[in-house]
Amino acid sequence: MSSYWCAGKGDVIDNWCRCDLSAFGKDGLPNCSPLRQPVLRLAPHLEPSSTMVALEWVDVEPIIGHKVSDYIIQHKRVEDPSEAEIYTGEVLSLMDDLLSGVVSVCVVAGKRSSERPHSILYTLLFKCLEPDSLYKFTLYALDSRGSRSESSFVSVRTSCPIVEDSRAEEIADKVYNLYNGYTSGKEQQTAYNTLMEIPPPLLFRVQHHYNAHYDKFGDFVWRSEDELGPRKAHLILRRMDRLSRYCRSLLRSSYIQSRTDTVTYALCRSEGARPPGAAWRGYLHETRLTCAEKLLSVQRNAYGNAKLR
Repeated sequence: MSSYWCAGKGDVIDNWCRCDLSAFGKDGLPNCSPLRQPVLRLAPHLEPSSTMVALEWVDVEPIIGHKVSDYIIQHKRVEDPSEAEIYTGEVLSLMDDLLSGVVSVCVVAGKRSSERPHSILYTLLFKCLEPDSLYKFTLYALDSRGSRSESSFVSVRTSCPIVEDSRAEEIADKVYNLYNGYTSGKEQQTAYNTLMEIPPPLLFRVQHHYNAHYDKFGDFVWRSEDELGPRKAHLILRRMDRLSRYCRSLLRSSYIQSRTDTVTYALCRSEGARPPGAAWRGYLHETRLTCAEKLLSVQRNAYGNAKLR
């Protein structure tokens, strides 16, 4: 028993390990039953969208040994994958922030039975992310003595922004009519305001439809420079520089169709507040949770070179 659960450096007492005097680390904490590393992963039943990412991990608390007090989740938007790890992003406690409901509805925690016998699966749903952005999520466990496990992380890029393609085609027609023939100052300003107010992905599709229908009268860039002047045309066109190469390639598709999927997720809340000063003494398994299954509508784009049904 001692060799299996306490690494041969302590005695099994009920469901925990009493470490020998020699089984203490440099930090002064017992280490005969160290925390295992939780393995963070994408939830297989919830595909990431332009604003949503679902994650999960299996609880690492064994039957005998250390007791998990909390899980800490860090997440940040990564502008440059090679940047230094100075900014850790937002740090959230599963126990104090998520299960208690303290943070906003943008991050939801859940709990359900794992496929493995007698194991628990924790889930996280991030619902307010930026489209076409790279995010890094990091997870580690804490025990009641203050020790922490090794971290695991997942990096994922959210999908391209949602585009209403029929609207893009309507705007392309509108801009062509404004550019067509003699253009007054009022019409030029209307065209400029219209193209500056729409989001970059929609602007990219406006350019696509304009060139598809009216290229014989001059492409979108040339006509914009001719009607609005090089300075204003440059201000419009450089807004599309924010799009990644991947999203640009998808936005060149012949057809884009939006759809809405309805997905289910678990929402759990702890019953009662955690006592003050209990950060290192409470056990996560002792917390009573109320869980419910919720529905979420998720918008997605489908891209293709043939008309979609």
